[in-house]
Amino acid sequence: MLVINMISVTSAYSDEEMLGAECLNVPASVFTDTLEATIDGVLKVASMVAKFAGVFGDFRVSNAISDCLDLLQLSQDELSWTLFASQHGKGNGTGDLASDLKTWLSAALVNQETCLEGFEGTGSMVKSIVTGSINQVSSLIQDILHMVHLNPRPIRGSKPGRVNDTRPGGGGRRLLAKATTAKDGFPSWIRSNDRKLLQVSGMSSPNVTVALDGSGNFTRIMDAIEAAPSHSTDRFVIYVKKGVYDENVEIKRKKTYIMMYGDGMDVTIITGNRSVVDGWTTYRSATFAVTGAGFIARDMTFQNTAGPEKHQAVAFRSDSDLSALYRCAFRGYQDTLYAHANRQFFRECTITGTVDFMFGDGVAVFQNCLIQARQGLPNQKNTITAQGRKDPGENTGFSIQFCNITGDSSLTMTNTSTNTTTTYTYLGRPWKAFSRTIIMESYISGVVRPEGWLEWNGNVSLDTLYYAEYMNYGPGASLGSRIKWPGYHILNSSAQAVNYTVAQFIDGDLWLPTTGVRFASGLSAV
Repeated sequence: MLVINMISVTSAYSDEEMLGAECLNVPASVFTDTLEATIDGVLKVASMVAKFAGVFGDFRVSNAISDCLDLLQLSQDELSWTLFASQHGKGNGTGDLASDLKTWLSAALVNQETCLEGFEGTGSMVKSIVTGSINQVSSLIQDILHMVHLNPRPIRGSKPGRVNDTRPGGGGRRLLAKATTAKDGFPSWIRSNDRKLLQVSGMSSPNVTVALDGSGNFTRIMDAIEAAPSHSTDRFVIYVKKGVYDENVEIKRKKTYIMMYGDGMDVTIITGNRSVVDGWTTYRSATFAVTGAGFIARDMTFQNTAGPEKHQAVAFRSDSDLSALYRCAFRGYQDTLYAHANRQFFRECTITGTVDFMFGDGVAVFQNCLIQARQGLPNQKNTITAQGRKDPGENTGFSIQFCNITGDSSLTMTNTSTNTTTTYTYLGRPWKAFSRTIIMESYISGVVRPEGWLEWNGNVSLDTLYYAEYMNYGPGASLGSRIKWPGYHILNSSAQAVNYTVAQFIDGDLWLPTTGVRFASGLSAV
């Protein structure tokens, strides 16, 4: 990686190059040239993979090829957003340029690995043919990722629930107090259409309604999604009436700014049963999948009923940047909630599962959620999280704040007086080398083992991961018997913990007000 002193470089920049200079470690021309070369590389790999589409009769291989084509297109988009924003000083993100670039590059990096993971266990020749080219693209994206640095964040006012520290690795930002100039009380940068939408009580004016009884515009959710405009910058609101909708739903990348709401958690239910055992890739097994940016869901349930014996079976998958889910339930067993990539926020949700049931390489905050481990296969260990950060330059990770971590009624608790089979439950394990998960200001029940965290494969990644706990409480929150890995941290200072709050970790102050979803910006007290 080429690192250049910014004082000596900026004087040689043109006005256009100066737009991205504040967050680059290299001249803007080097950054641009490398990005353009990488986008060209993605296009060449996609062309190579496309030649195999429809060639193989094997269901699993066909799904893996489809995954690769979709994921490579995502990488192309995310790299293009990065290029545009770096050249113009802004893009379709939060306005925090450094954070936007880091987010999109981190997302572009994970896509290639997910593509290759889809071929695992197939013995397909396709993987061996494309692996070299895909790894080359990933290597280029890693190089670009390390060309971007994040600036210290400004000191905020010392109000409860607000940030009162700087964060190493943060980025410059607009402050809400300075941006709130509109007469209606919303920040001036919130679009007028969004402002009107947020003023509508109860989302009473949807664009379309889905109802199983025929009383709406559609009876299938996918038909409603197809009716939404493509590449929209305005909200398209879909109301899904009560009922159980047995369909696999996918909101593709061109369907942006969709809001979907139901009649309540466990009242409006979207259900499916795809699984890896039945020939789907993990990525493609999702009952509900969303890629289009700016997605909002509230008052719904997403579930996968394949069962523990079918192993990986996703209920909900998201690549949607700046997405928010409020009062939703995610129910499954292994791999329930797949926060695959980009910035995501979950508030007052219920998440249930067994193995790695909150996983992926997104940068996600979970606030005021009920997280429930459940009974799986005999002698199977439960792991709540499996965060997939693979490079230290990524801004990704999971932050779990103000949550209730427990077991549901199916889970067998430890009973030392009998020979009852006990399911051990852990807070997480390191799926990738730089896995990052922080649990803070949350209740942890006795269902969680005293050691807290579980290794993935012996000592692998135990010194490079970042796991931390801060100000948790409950019978499972005792730190006396916690693991002693080099990468595990007990945070004793708010100056450390504040790095993983909504305002700092996902730039929430800059975009969550537009969603109408409640959130706490910082720690409970700073």
